[in-house]
Amino acid sequence: MVQLVLLRHGESISNRDGHFTGWNDVALSQRGEQEAVRAGRLLKKAGYEFDMCFTSELKRATDTLRIVLSVMGANEIPIRRSWRLNERHYGMLEGINRLSAIRKFGIWPILGTQLRFNAQPPPLDPDDSRFPGNQLCYSDVDKKELPLAESMRQTLLRVLPYWQETILPEIRQGKRLLIVSHQHILRTLMMELDSSSITHLMMSSIATGRPLVYELNGKLNPVRHYYIDCQVKIPA
Repeated sequence: MVQLVLLRHGESISNRDGHFTGWNDVALSQRGEQEAVRAGRLLKKAGYEFDMCFTSELKRATDTLRIVLSVMGANEIPIRRSWRLNERHYGMLEGINRLSAIRKFGIWPILGTQLRFNAQPPPLDPDDSRFPGNQLCYSDVDKKELPLAESMRQTLLRVLPYWQETILPEIRQGKRLLIVSHQHILRTLMMELDSSSITHLMMSSIATGRPLVYELNGKLNPVRHYYIDCQVKIPA
């Protein structure tokens, strides 16, 4: 039996304030930092150990992972970061309050991006500073690969090669992995693990700061999955 742990980063300041975040590189809120500490305590108390961790290039995920490993006393574990594990890109909606976005673009275009698999938010202009191709931290990535906006379908297609070519080989070797990423990214990984439908993908939700365990059999098919905090209780 192989165990894979998925963890959505703690609450960010954009989650707190009701903004579309995407690749906007915001910090954790105070609550988000507390969620990361609690996730680390849960993992430590439950006896989890990891051989390798994966995370995105975004601060809210990398800070969550840093806090978790510090609480676990496991700072020496190798970490692999990739832009392919960044959150879905929300295009022109990035950094905008949800109500302001509805006023500017209309309610149905906004709802469509949340409810429809192929619905893409309004794309950025290539000259926009929010386009990753204009940011130094992505200068080593081909601009043609970087998104101006993404539907859930485009997000899935961006993540799958990294899952199949980089993460899965480590799981096949029996390595114990922790993936700290973002809601839409983890939803796509769950869809791939569970072979679930697009409808299920669009309806699913992942709580911030709650470690989600997948138990996989020898063929890497999931036997069950569960949140650790439903199994292990710790003081607040």
